[in-house]
Amino acid sequence: MNRIVDSARGERVILIDGVAMSMDDCPVRDVLASVGGKWTSLMIIGLADGPRRFSQLRRFIPDISQRMLTQTLRDLQRDGYLTRTVYPTQPPSVEYQLTPLGHSFLALLRSLVQWSTENHAAIRAARAVYDAEQA
Repeated sequence: MNRIVDSARGERVILIDGVAMSMDDCPVRDVLASVGGKWTSLMIIGLADGPRRFSQLRRFIPDISQRMLTQTLRDLQRDGYLTRTVYPTQPPSVEYQLTPLGHSFLALLRSLVQWSTENHAAIRAARAVYDAEQA
């Protein structure tokens, strides 16, 4: 059972699968906060087949704004999921590619994609039932 408790030192901890984690330094919360965004998972999937340039990623996710694409790429680079390589061409070209950490997350993400595909109809049906009950 997962729950929040106060430790003997007065520190708030969360129990996740039987492991006590500090509320201030919970690895699960930290990782989910960084990879749980709408664009992050799509960006990782977009880099699954190899390096891509900024414009290729923009075409892969056509509904992302340039500002959001830039910020998401920076966040993924900061967290170590991808690298950014600038080539000294005229004009300079930039490529993004997954790091080993990014590839390890991609393996998990592919399971989520498969699960989502298999369960999407059931989720939409549940939402429809809930929404009808609330109306």
